[in-house]
Formats: sequence, structure tokens, C-alpha cells
Amino acid sequence: MTEEPQSTGLPAREQSVLAMERGTWSGPGAKERAIREQLGISPVRYYQLLNALLDDPRALVHDPVTVNRLRRVRDARRSRR
Repeated sequence: MTEEPQSTGLPAREQSVLAMERGTWSGPGAKERAIREQLGISPVRYYQLLNALLDDPRALVHDPVTVNRLRRVRDARRSRR
């Protein structure tokens, strides 16, 4: 018997943004190119969505490892300012 994944209520596009953030990138511009090709949005819009996701409790339930890592990075950048 296989267990079905629990629905977190996070829309598919937001799930795709988090999945993209888990990826690794081979060189300069590779991630931005993938954002345009796979998600069909500009990198600026991608980072706006990603930043909003870090404060969304549904994103934390969906992918706690990625969200917590990105929150730490964001907090470190803010503290350096």
C-alpha cells in the first residue's frame, strides 16, 4: 500500500518555485534560464514569489527544509545591512 502525499494547500506554481529552489545550477544564468523556460515567469517575479513564500505557513508545511534554509539566508542578509 502506498501512502498518498498530504495536501498542504499550496498552489502548484508555488510548489514549483520551491522545487526550483531545491535544484543545483551548472553556471551563470542557468537558473534564470530555467525559471523562464520551466515556470514561464521572469526571474524578478520568481524572487518576489519566493520571498512571499518564506512567510507562508503552507510553504513551511510543504517543504520545511528548503523554507527554513532560505529563511536563514534571508535573515543573515538582513542582519548585515
